[in-house]
Amino acid sequence: MRNSQGDRWTEADVPVQRGRTAVVTGANTGLGFETARVLAIRGAQVVLACRDLGQAKEAAARILSSRPHQAPPAGLQAIRLDLASLASVREAAEEIGSAYGPVDLLINNAGVMMTPYRRTDDGFELQLGVNHLGHFALTGLLLGQMLGRAGSRVITVSSNGHKSGRIDFDDLQSQRRYRRTAAYYQSKLANLMFTYELQRRLADAQAQTQALAAHPGKARTELTRYLPGWLRLEDLVIEQPLGQSAAMGALATLRAATDPAARGGEYYGPGGRGELKGYPRLVASTERARDVEAQQRLWQESERLTGVSYPV
Repeated sequence: MRNSQGDRWTEADVPVQRGRTAVVTGANTGLGFETARVLAIRGAQVVLACRDLGQAKEAAARILSSRPHQAPPAGLQAIRLDLASLASVREAAEEIGSAYGPVDLLINNAGVMMTPYRRTDDGFELQLGVNHLGHFALTGLLLGQMLGRAGSRVITVSSNGHKSGRIDFDDLQSQRRYRRTAAYYQSKLANLMFTYELQRRLADAQAQTQALAAHPGKARTELTRYLPGWLRLEDLVIEQPLGQSAAMGALATLRAATDPAARGGEYYGPGGRGELKGYPRLVASTERARDVEAQQRLWQESERLTGVSYPV
């Protein structure tokens, strides 16, 4: 059976990506860095889209210096992208379009987790604004450069935490009550709902582009820096020993992005117990994530909030 738990899919299984352009958000560290590193090693032109341009350039230099001698030529570019600012998202999309042309892979990886209450430049609750709305806008602005590319894919990184998520349409921006864990889970559920609705629209348009999602399990990255004290202790004592490296966590994203057998609408995550760690395989999402009416409602609200309409 394809993608069984015994299927050890590794970065060595990533096909050669020569001639393809990949945009990876949040590529300066953690999952994004590992995703960009492997795609570059396999020959892709990789655009590292990060909030801090200096850190993006440093990450590109680290990738170049660590490439095996036998790796095919790779191009690495760094651009500034602040997903907490729709103006920055538009500027980044324009730069990508003018400088790099067609896009084959868009990896919506960047995110924030359980932050104190803050708002984006556009007034959105920070976690929903960065994790979902910023990526929704970026994808819509870049999609026209992808639709004509055979094998092009949009990969959005969600989380196992989506299973605890609820979309509160009556208080989407947490103005009445803010709970950092609930806001994070809502944003990760939104990532999956966005993927499923985007895939439906792409399929209806008979587009060559496909939309898939992935989650890294319990990957050890800098994302946990905003955890409240009690959660940080629990993570350190209980969950981290059960987790895995960022390189292992990125495999689910890489499989969704490059496995020739992967299909639009699929969701990949670690194959171990509780999906905390392990080699990537197909995993299931909750019924809430597959609620078509809620997906369409979220899509319409996202278009209204971002001002971005899709070409499909």
